[in-house]
Amino acid sequence: MATYTYKNIVEWQSGHLGHTKMDNGVDLDFSAPPSLHGIAGVLTPEDAFMAAVNTCYHMMFIWACERFKVDLVSYSCEATGKVVEFIDKTSIFKEVLLKPTIVVKKTTKGKVENLLKAAKKFSLVAESIKADFKIKPHIQVLE
Repeated sequence: MATYTYKNIVEWQSGHLGHTKMDNGVDLDFSAPPSLHGIAGVLTPEDAFMAAVNTCYHMMFIWACERFKVDLVSYSCEATGKVVEFIDKTSIFKEVLLKPTIVVKKTTKGKVENLLKAAKKFSLVAESIKADFKIKPHIQVLE
């Protein structure tokens, strides 16, 4: 069994503003959402969570298309997360919904649906969350 380590550093800047540095070279500011006394226009933990799910799933779908030799024409995906807040003011992501729009050539809708399932199975982030994970694809198959 292989083991991988990912590292990230956060530093407080001032007020509700922080800065994060990731091992792959990305540096950026972050804050809480403005509705939670944060700063507008920078990454929030909620945005980062949704981006992590969406980008990881995206990479696994691309991998599945390559592995099973599906001619992918285009792929885009909107990710939506539903957060519930409890009486004690704690909150969790209750549901994550991905709505990929996929255009492929010379294959079947059924094969693409199987690739979507494989993408979830091999998505580290999607498999690591406890929120309900749903996919509602729009698939177009070109001749």
